[in-house]
Amino acid sequence: MTGVLARGLSSQTFAEKKFPITPEQYLILSLLSENKGMYQRQISEITLKDRANVSRIINILEEKCYVRKEIDSNGRKINKIFVTDDGKEIVEKIKPTAIELRKIITNGLNQEELENLIEIMDRIYTNLRDKVNLQI
Repeated sequence: MTGVLARGLSSQTFAEKKFPITPEQYLILSLLSENKGMYQRQISEITLKDRANVSRIINILEEKCYVRKEIDSNGRKINKIFVTDDGKEIVEKIKPTAIELRKIITNGLNQEELENLIEIMDRIYTNLRDKVNLQI
């Protein structure tokens, strides 16, 4: 339920600020801006989103000229996804809001509590990772 509320707050805030992308699109664009090109499978694994959803988001971001696809240099029919300068600009525009949302979500938690929360969530993730068969 907490995740649903956090996504709702993010969507509401993005809409109020009239950002040209959704929080889901921002997540992928931000990830790409921190890396020098990524494969769709890598994005799926990191974000825990299925390939069809990631493909849809990438296509939307490409239509908006925020990302570009390049055919893999190894000659395979696989695209590597890169953020464009326009995409980097949008990430920088939205980043302060993303940081503010994180502060709202973690309000009242001190550093030790945040570290404990991350450690616990990492353990839960590890417990579930090998048990759930995600089609990524």
